Amino acid sequence: MAGQTNMIVQAILEDIDRGDLNPGDSLDEQTLAQRLGVSRTPVREALIQLETSGLILRLPRKGAVLFKPTLEEFLAILEVHAKLEGQAAGLAARRLSENGQSHLESIVTACEIHASTKGDADPDGYYQLNLTFHKTVAEIAGNPFLLDMIKTNARKLMAYYRARYAYVGAIATSAREHREIADHIFARDAAAAETAMARHVQFDQVTAMDLLAALS
Repeated sequence: MAGQTNMIVQAILEDIDRGDLNPGDSLDEQTLAQRLGVSRTPVREALIQLETSGLILRLPRKGAVLFKPTLEEFLAILEVHAKLEGQAAGLAARRLSENGQSHLESIVTACEIHASTKGDADPDGYYQLNLTFHKTVAEIAGNPFLLDMIKTNARKLMAYYRARYAYVGAIATSAREHREIADHIFARDAAAAETAMARHVQFDQVTAMDLLAALS
């Protein structure tokens, strides 16, 4: 049972990461059970786990739905997320290994190539590169608990970050900021890396309102 529950949790998380599930979308137990070839009991257990982490809400007459923040909740989560991402970048600068530097340089270069060759095209493709960049920095930080907290918070905001790359110039700006963050990490400047990363993941309130409206 535990193995099936974990499999269902991972399948739902992958749906969120790919953008197949968006804020406010319903998660039907029977549909999930049929799709994954399991009974409804492990599906129910998986939804309880995701509800505990704040990724899913139970609403009257709607059942389980993917968390959709209000503006106040969005800004509050973002504030915490920026701190966590910044801390990861600072730790990465202190704990950088030769292998970690190679992986980070590879993904930053891939982001730059995408921005220079595709411009504003293929925002979904760039977003997947962006996910890999942030995952790489968090892994270099070497703190699995911090990595888990970043992943949980990121999934609450993921659809909005993805939507951000549809804005003109957003991909080029992101790739440029990734290079800045990586250079601070390579220089082992923890304070600068932390500041640059926290600034990179933040939205101003107007942009937050625009993104919330776009996905309403």
